[in-house]
Amino acid sequence: MTTARTPVPDAARRLPEAERRLSLRERKKLKTRTAIRDATYRLIKEQGYEATTVEQIAEEAEVSPSTVFRYFPTKEDIIITDEYDVLVEDLLRSRPADEPVLESVRWAIRRSMAMQVADTPDYVHEEMKLRTGLMVSVPAVRSRAMESMSVTGRLLCRAIADRTGRAPDDLEVRVYAMGLVSALLEAVLYWAERDYRDDVLNLVDRTLSTFRDLARRPPDDGPDHGPGVPPGEAPGAPEIHGPAAPQP
Repeated sequence: MTTARTPVPDAARRLPEAERRLSLRERKKLKTRTAIRDATYRLIKEQGYEATTVEQIAEEAEVSPSTVFRYFPTKEDIIITDEYDVLVEDLLRSRPADEPVLESVRWAIRRSMAMQVADTPDYVHEEMKLRTGLMVSVPAVRSRAMESMSVTGRLLCRAIADRTGRAPDDLEVRVYAMGLVSALLEAVLYWAERDYRDDVLNLVDRTLSTFRDLARRPPDDGPDHGPGVPPGEAPGAPEIHGPAAPQP
């Protein structure tokens, strides 16, 4: 392995979409992003989060402050952004079509973490602990992490919709995807709050076990009109009754 290229995990090589996302151009961008993140982690370990400035990060990473902001809109984004998040959608699409959605999600999350560990052996013990620790201790980082969940949730929506025959903006798809993302965030926060005593993958399994599988939409199932409205009949405006008119 040379320093001029970022290795592509074997599983990613078998995924056409992942290959597109990790093209030569993307790998060069990833190298810069990784340099910025590594510099940030080094500085935070030395002097703390609040004392670390974007200017210091740029100098440590040997890039300009504008380059830092081009890759990460805020300092918090350097901490919470994960290059492997975009691969989860591809990993989900690689699973057998008849596999339960929840099992596919479990496999994709485990596989994406395995990829990170393969590329960075100390990922769980160093990077992930630092990241989740900052989410617990720094309100700005935690707030930004919660904001970013909508992006990850939308990625899941597309893959889950394809696997269940539903639309990406289907209510059940959106609730299911965002529920998964929110639950997984709580799992890693729980891990950090308990001083990382638990096995993080075991916590992921325990978290996912609280969910049920999302069923495929039946072929003849029409739009969601809400409870109590027969299929094929649009919901009408509710009747509003005011005070009774006085009797003559």
